[in-house]
Amino acid sequence: MMLAESTGIQTQQTSAISGNSSIRIQGLDGKYTQVIRDGFPLYSGFSGGLGLLQIAPLDLQQVEVIKGSSSTLYGGGAIAGLVNLVSKKPAAERQLNFLVNGTSALGLDLSSFYAEKFKKIGTTIYAAYNKGTAYDPAGTGLTAIPKFNRFTLNPKIFIYFSDATTLSAGLNLTIEKRIGGDLEYIKGNGDASHSYFEENKTGRYSTQVELDHQFNAKEKIIFRNSISYYNRSIRLPDYLFSGAQLSTYSEVNYTYKGDKGELVSGINVLTDSFNENRNSNFPLRSYDYTTIGAFVQHTWNTSDKIKIESGLRGDYQNDYGFFFLPKISALLKINDHFSTRLGGGLGYKAPGIFTEDAERIQFRNVLPIDVKNTTAERSYGVNYDINYHTTLFDDKLGFSINQMFFYTRINNPILLTPLANGDLAYVQPKGNLDTRGIETNLKLTYEDFKLFIGYTLADVNQHMGAGSLSYPLVSKHRLNNVLMYEIEDQWKIGAEAYYYSKQRLNDGTTGRSYWTAGLMAEKLWKRFSVFVNFENLTDVRQTRFGPIYSGSITNPVFKDIYAPIDGFVVNGGFKVKF
Repeated sequence: MMLAESTGIQTQQTSAISGNSSIRIQGLDGKYTQVIRDGFPLYSGFSGGLGLLQIAPLDLQQVEVIKGSSSTLYGGGAIAGLVNLVSKKPAAERQLNFLVNGTSALGLDLSSFYAEKFKKIGTTIYAAYNKGTAYDPAGTGLTAIPKFNRFTLNPKIFIYFSDATTLSAGLNLTIEKRIGGDLEYIKGNGDASHSYFEENKTGRYSTQVELDHQFNAKEKIIFRNSISYYNRSIRLPDYLFSGAQLSTYSEVNYTYKGDKGELVSGINVLTDSFNENRNSNFPLRSYDYTTIGAFVQHTWNTSDKIKIESGLRGDYQNDYGFFFLPKISALLKINDHFSTRLGGGLGYKAPGIFTEDAERIQFRNVLPIDVKNTTAERSYGVNYDINYHTTLFDDKLGFSINQMFFYTRINNPILLTPLANGDLAYVQPKGNLDTRGIETNLKLTYEDFKLFIGYTLADVNQHMGAGSLSYPLVSKHRLNNVLMYEIEDQWKIGAEAYYYSKQRLNDGTTGRSYWTAGLMAEKLWKRFSVFVNFENLTDVRQTRFGPIYSGSITNPVFKDIYAPIDGFVVNGGFKVKF
C-alpha cells in the first residue's frame, strides 16, 4: 500500500485468486523495476514471484524509490526505477517491538523485532507469522483473498572490530503455502463441480555478508556478498510448474569523499541459475546467467548552487554480450525556495520468462527464451523536475510542490505472443515501447495537519511498424489525496482518496475508472498504541463492474485484474514497544 499510494507507482495484481502483484513505475511493466534489499538484489527472476507479498515491513528503516534509469550502480533491470528496502540497524538503545493485527477478512499478523548494540557486537532479529483465510466478498465462489500461512525469520549480527571496521552477516528465511480458487474446494468440500485451485508453495533462503572499512575521514571500502536459494511450485488441476533458483551477488566498492564531491567505483558479479523440474514433456525453461560489471559514479559540487552527478557502467552478460551505460544529472539550486534537476541515462534488460504476462497464466505453454534470435532490451530515459517550497504566516503554513516530467523509451521489447499451436513464445518485433508523462506532488502543512496531493499522467504506448497501441493495464490519470492529523506521540488520524482512470485491458476492452477511499487512526502512549484502518470504504470491487472470468468455475479463464476485488476491509490491532 505504501508503494501503491505514491505518485508514479502502480501495484499491478497479476493473479485473481493468489493475490500476486508487481510494481510498475511510470506505467512500465514490473520486470523493468528492480527491487533490492540493503543493496542486495534478492527479488529478481523467479524469486520475484510473490516477492512483493512476502517482504517483511516491521524491520524496515525506510523505503527508497529512484524513478528513471538507475543502471549505473545497480546494473540491468532498473530501467523504470529502483525500490531499495533499507533495514533497521542496532543502536545503543534497545528496540523490542511487537505487532498484532487482525482483519475483517479473517487475516492475522503477528510480528516481533529486536535490535540492540553492545560494545563489540550488535544484533537484529525479525520474526513473523502471517495467516490469511479464504475470502469471497462478492459471492463468486472464488477467493478474492487466498488462504495462506507464512513464517519469516530474519536474524542479523553486527561485529564492530573497531570504529572503522564493521562486519554484518544475516539470514533471511521465508516459508509459505498459499492456495486460492474454488471456495468449497479450499474448505475441504471439493468434488467434480468444485475442483479448481491454484496452490503456491515457496521457500526463500538467503544470506548476506557485508564488510565496511573506513580508511580515514575521506575513504572507505565495502565488500558485500549474498547467496540466495528460492524454490516455488505452482499447482493447478492437471498442471504443475516448479523449480529452484540459485543466485549469488558479490561486490566491492570504494568511496572517496573530497571537499568538492564524492567518487564511488566498484565491480560486481551476479550469477542467476534457474532449474525447472521435469513435470511434463514441455520444453524446460531453465537458464544460467552470469553478469560481470564495473562502475564509477562522480558527484561534483561545482558551487553552492550547482551539483553534477555523472556515472558510467560496463556490464558483460554471458548470453547477450557487453552493455555500455552512461548517466548524467545536474541539480541547480536557484535560491532558497527554487531548485531544478535534469537527468538521463541508458539501461538494459536481459530477456527472461518471468514476466507479468507469464505469471498471469502460471507459465502454462510459455516456451523458453530463444537466445539466438533475441537481443537484450535497451532503453534510454530522461527526467526533469522543478521544486518550490516556502512558509507563510510566520511559518505556520508550509507549502511545497514538485513537478516532474519523464520520458523513457525501450527499443525492441520482448513480447509474449501466441503461436498457431497454442503455445506462447517471447518474440522481438521491431518497434519500441515508450512512456511519457508528468508527476505532480503538492504538500501543505498547518500546525498538526498535513495535506498531500499527487497527480500522475502516464501515457504508455507500444509502437510496431506504422501502428501504435496504448499499453494495457495502465491508468493514464491517477490522483492521490491524503490528509493527516498528527499530534506527536499521541494521535495519528488520516483520510485518503485515490482515483484511477480507465485502463485498456489485454482482451481489447476498457476497464472502468474508479475511486477508492480510506480512514485510519492510531492512539499512542509511551510504549503502547492501538490502531484501526478502514480500507476501501466505498467497497469498490471489480466484480461489481462485471465478471472477472469466463468459462465455467471448474475451468475459469481469468480477465485482467485492474481494480480491487477484496472490497471493504477493516484491520486493527496494537503495537508494544520495550
